[in-house]
Parts: sequence; C-alpha cells; structure tokens
Amino acid sequence: MHKIPISRAVRGAITVEENTAENINSAILELLQTILKVNQITEDDIVSVIFTLTPDLNAEFPAKAARIYLGWDDTPMICASEVPVPDSIKKCIRVMITFNTLKTKEEIKHVYLGKAQELRPDLVQ
Repeated sequence: MHKIPISRAVRGAITVEENTAENINSAILELLQTILKVNQITEDDIVSVIFTLTPDLNAEFPAKAARIYLGWDDTPMICASEVPVPDSIKKCIRVMITFNTLKTKEEIKHVYLGKAQELRPDLVQ
C-alpha cells in the first residue's frame, strides 16, 4: 500500500547580532538551509512559511531572503512581528514551515541556532 504525504510543520529560530539586512539575510539562509537539510525537505514539499521577528529587527523581510537566495518565488510566505514580551530573547527570527511529508511528528527535527537555543533547550542536538 502506498502512503500519502500529509501536512506537518517544523519550527526553527535563530538570533542575529545586529539589525542589518546582511545579518538577517545570512541568518535566514543558515536557518532555512539547516531545516531543509536535516528534514530532507524540498521546495516542492513546502505548503507555506511564516516568519516572525522580534520588534528590534526591522532591517529586512526574511521572506525576501528566501525568494532571492533560495528561489522560493512560488512559495506562500508571510512575515510578522513577534509579541514583545518583557525580558524575552532579543534579535530573534522564528520560522514555521508547513510541508507535505511521510514523516511522523516524532521524526521531524526542529532547529534552534545561536542564542535561540535558549528557547527550546530540549530540542537542541
């Protein structure tokens, strides 16, 4: 019997040192390429992508970096501002990618890089 892929989501986050387009673009590329590699995701598998940034990051849209550097022209993406919770992590970009897969929830590897590892130390490998 042939299995049919279903939609699942993978989460990730990364921090940057400075609020510059260069830093945001570089971080997004590192984060997305890592998520895709460890979960064996191709662009064709992706349903949609949601990016959030902490309020101290506004120099670039993460979706723009994905379009320019990864060629995700046909992938629905949106960027939003993270809720400004007092004493929360600063200069952080989060992502949630919904994709079609045969993997179970337990097989999906969420990726937290840089200081964002503090968000989910239970998932850091």
